[in-house]
Amino acid sequence: MSTDDAKRAAGESAAEAVDDGAVVGLGTGSTAAHAIRALGRRVDAGLDVRGVPTSFQSRELAREAGVPLVGLDEVARVDVAIDGADQVAGFDAVKGGGAAHAREKIVDAAAERLHLVVDPSKEAETLSHPVPIEVLPDARTTVAAEVRALDGDPALRRAERKDGPVVTDNGNLVLDCDFGAIADPAALARDLSALPGAVEHGLFVGLADAVHVGAATGVSVRKN
Repeated sequence: MSTDDAKRAAGESAAEAVDDGAVVGLGTGSTAAHAIRALGRRVDAGLDVRGVPTSFQSRELAREAGVPLVGLDEVARVDVAIDGADQVAGFDAVKGGGAAHAREKIVDAAAERLHLVVDPSKEAETLSHPVPIEVLPDARTTVAAEVRALDGDPALRRAERKDGPVVTDNGNLVLDCDFGAIADPAALARDLSALPGAVEHGLFVGLADAVHVGAATGVSVRKN
């Protein structure tokens, strides 16, 4: 099974967990994209759902797939969110490879259930992936200094195929911060949340209710 096949299997597995009438948080990234397409096929077959997109990418894909969309401020609740991850250890994750983690965290935290979808390469015993931090442009240097004080190594994310840095959907910048192996994700998450000028970080701690891992042997679903 190719990596894309594993991603597709995980995304489709999570899409099957969506009930009729649900409000669904639509994550960002290649694996979440498979879930959105699968939801679109279920909508074509008669499923009644409304999707809350977490980025320009997920909004456009949902429109193409035929998933009806609403804003987070238009619904009383989000029943379930489906999202990918850059790395997962247990039920904690690092997200933000697509620079959409601020909006993803808002929607994922609002959801009654969060299903993470990954391929086996994203699993780890301990989180060690660089943690993205969305920062206000004027706070880039001060947040970077605070990250270094926390023994992290911050790097401004540069755009591909254009000059300059990556700019988020919110108009901010992203620092990718390498802390090595993260022994206490919850403690680091608290420290990063307290940094003035940091809009949101990519540590998703204590949010996931299930992790769908696609593999050649099928989809493994861990429930919290």
